[in-house]
Amino acid sequence: MTAALLAAAAIPSLAAAQQTMPPPVIVDREVAALRDAALEDDYAWDIVEALTTEVGPRLAATEAEARARAWSVAKLKAMGFANVRVEEFTMPRWTRGSESAHVLSPFPQPLAVTALGNSGSTGAAGVTGDIVAFSSIDELRVAPDEAVKGKIVFVDHAMAPTQDGSSYGPGGAPRRQAPTLASQKGALAVIVRSAGTDHHRHPHTGTMAFADGAKPIPAGALSVVDAEQLVRILERGRPVRLHLVLENERVEGQTSGNVIAEVPGRDPSLAPILVAGHLDSWDLGTGAIDDGAGVAIAAAAAKRIMDAGRPLRTIRIVWFGAEEPGLFGGRDYLARHGSEDHYAALESDFGADRIFRIDSKLGEARVEEARMLAAAVAPLGVVTGAFDRAEGSDISPLLNAGTPGVGLSQDGMRYFDYHHTADDTLDKIDPEALRQNVAAWTAVLAILSGGVE
Repeated sequence: MTAALLAAAAIPSLAAAQQTMPPPVIVDREVAALRDAALEDDYAWDIVEALTTEVGPRLAATEAEARARAWSVAKLKAMGFANVRVEEFTMPRWTRGSESAHVLSPFPQPLAVTALGNSGSTGAAGVTGDIVAFSSIDELRVAPDEAVKGKIVFVDHAMAPTQDGSSYGPGGAPRRQAPTLASQKGALAVIVRSAGTDHHRHPHTGTMAFADGAKPIPAGALSVVDAEQLVRILERGRPVRLHLVLENERVEGQTSGNVIAEVPGRDPSLAPILVAGHLDSWDLGTGAIDDGAGVAIAAAAAKRIMDAGRPLRTIRIVWFGAEEPGLFGGRDYLARHGSEDHYAALESDFGADRIFRIDSKLGEARVEEARMLAAAVAPLGVVTGAFDRAEGSDISPLLNAGTPGVGLSQDGMRYFDYHHTADDTLDKIDPEALRQNVAAWTAVLAILSGGVE
């Protein structure tokens, strides 16, 4: 076929493709101006720097988290937000004490370990036992009880870095599941390789729960390098004996709470937009990337909209309490506010690196609005993802109940180097990347809020 015939043959299919392509989206100049202005200041940095410096670690239901709530109320009022309040709820409080691990034989040496949230306690004396090792959670699941009973279980499972954090599901499975399985099989204690992608000598904590009536036993995580060291010791083929100390305490009926503030909309009859992060953190670091950055991003974007004028719809800022031990704040918010309509829900809880993708789940009737959101953040290097997906930890109960949502996904390639460790500190935040987050959130809020006047 000649080139002319080929070109002629291609015309109908090209025309058909052009007919199915949506028209280009023109971003409102005011939205673009608000977005670009957010790249020039450090609203979010100022919040997370002050929170991590003046409060520090904020373990759920502790005095430190209570101080964080009081600090947050004062901060949000000083920023000019309205209707600032705390909605308290009760929950169990888990706190750690002394923790250590020592190989007694065949090659005596210490290992870096930390208790997992809700771990049982060894008491001050600790426990001593022979190690039985498994290369995966499935290998432990099918192991006979007699191979585990009275021993210290070790589960090793490597986790690779991924941009979207998708490796955290399988990588965190030993942390979440091994304690219950080991307890049911009669283990003395359980240790796992940390759910992390680093090679620092800092173990990663994280919550877990004893399910199906399993008796709480001591449960800890080794740093990645110490887990690899233990594997090498085990590969020598000789019995390995370990002494483990994981002291901790669980107390029922303690107080946590969600801190809430608002930018009132011009039309109070319209459903509000929920923007969120979580205020609590683990106790090992200062909770900078998890999730001081998140609460800062949400509030900074809302502040930019407030400073520009009054939005059509109310913007509700929620700094959730007690996310880390099991979404207690998110569940309490659903119980109190789940019957209310929400125009959209957004949450920042994946660090502070650059946003690379926007997803949304606004429904078929709001597809054009979703396309507008994507067009508004594209100049920031953000690609368009799915129109039928949104996620967030504390907002997941709302999303599962049908609330529309928007997801602004941060680059997670280094997030699990620091996640739930003593390395979660302010220096891990890149101020320029933080500004890009606020710019993206500001553009999205400017559109969702119906514009400012």
